[in-house]
Amino acid sequence: MQTREWISSRWFIALSGLLIGLVTAFLSRMGNPFNGGIAPTCFIRDTAGALGLHAGAAFQYLRPELAGLVLGGFLSAAAFKEFRPRGGSAPLLRFFLAMLLMVGALTFLGCPTRVIVRLAGGDGNALAGLGGMLLGIFGGVALIKRGFDLGRNRPLPPAAGFVAPLAAIGLLLLIFLRPAFVQESTTGWGAEHAAVGISLVGGLVIGALAQRTRLCFMGAWRDLFLLRDTQLLTGVVAFFLGCLGGNLFFGQFQPGFADQPLAHSHQLWNFLGMVLVGLAAAMLGACPLRQMVLTGQGDHDAAVTVLGMVAGAALTHNFDLSSCSGKIAEYGPPAVIAALVLCLALGLTMRPRDDA
Repeated sequence: MQTREWISSRWFIALSGLLIGLVTAFLSRMGNPFNGGIAPTCFIRDTAGALGLHAGAAFQYLRPELAGLVLGGFLSAAAFKEFRPRGGSAPLLRFFLAMLLMVGALTFLGCPTRVIVRLAGGDGNALAGLGGMLLGIFGGVALIKRGFDLGRNRPLPPAAGFVAPLAAIGLLLLIFLRPAFVQESTTGWGAEHAAVGISLVGGLVIGALAQRTRLCFMGAWRDLFLLRDTQLLTGVVAFFLGCLGGNLFFGQFQPGFADQPLAHSHQLWNFLGMVLVGLAAAMLGACPLRQMVLTGQGDHDAAVTVLGMVAGAALTHNFDLSSCSGKIAEYGPPAVIAALVLCLALGLTMRPRDDA
């Protein structure tokens, strides 16, 4: 079997998922939050806080893993001649959908990636989130079958593809230079982090492997529901097993529902929050982790989605929509319902014109 065939095989996807899961557990062992070794939406929220976009004192830290995901995706795409700058597919709607996704993510306290990470750490509350995510993705697939479409993107000049990698390098400069305007938590989730070098290398490894395998924690289920294809799902299952095995080895597996870190036991809102995340991710075409990797590949639509998630993180914290350990925000539930209605309205109306 030739190298290119092997790296697209089910075995490579499974081995990559296993390694990403082990790296995730290792990052927690080295200081990242328990059940949050890699947590894209939560890390975006932390980074937004560090830049002063919200005042949640417990959620302010520039996460090197985010820069690693983008740069890992960029380096892998460049090495395998898959660096293809493109964009232009309904950018404003993508930004808006990404903001709505963050409302659900910060109600549940996690994204499709962290659902699996939390389950691998023993958090029973994530079972409701998993069920909600699957229902949301199934709903998104139904909308796609009915004709939902954000439109095609188009090629962009090569130089346009370097904007996101340069922004990731800029984030690293802020991390190393620590200018006075950058905020940093002294307690809580934001104060829990591995050393910068370890975090960066972990992000680079995950980003590169995710780019090669197309690993997507939404896309795996979408492919199952839409195409009956289980190849990506193999990677997600392997990720769970790797993360679970790492947690057991490091003594980080803590089964139960009570006292789980950055979690709550309001199961209805765990479920509905992830219905919203699964639905919005399906409409956007990828989970948050995959969006970060695609951004590194030069995909401007993915970059706009990431910026929408940053704005969504700021909105949820500034308007008291974000849950925290043990409880949900007062205005979080009505925001989730409103966001679900808006997603469904977009999903039912965004179809190609007959005269297009």
